[in-house]
Amino acid sequence: MKGIDSVQVYNEKIGQQESFLLFVKTDHCSVCEGLRPQVERFEKDYSLPFYSMNAARLPELAGSLLLFTAPVVLLFRQGKEIHRFARFVPIEELRRKLDRLEEESNV
Repeated sequence: MKGIDSVQVYNEKIGQQESFLLFVKTDHCSVCEGLRPQVERFEKDYSLPFYSMNAARLPELAGSLLLFTAPVVLLFRQGKEIHRFARFVPIEELRRKLDRLEEESNV
């Protein structure tokens, strides 16, 4: 998972109108640390890029995305958020959403 370390980098990704996954964590979040490897395992199965960001280090971006908890997994298609998983992320449901996003991106 590549890191997003600035609002500018995030805006570039949105501006490219691509589909991608954004994994959001915060400092000292044990749930985030437990979920991250599970999400990373999916990365090899999909052509869409996976990114991560630390909401505590990018509070202005976290605020603009209305991120009030962690972890959060956001799915984007053509630069727009299409799905949000927050706090408790059902892995199989995430896989189904990724499958669908991959299909739609390849059409």
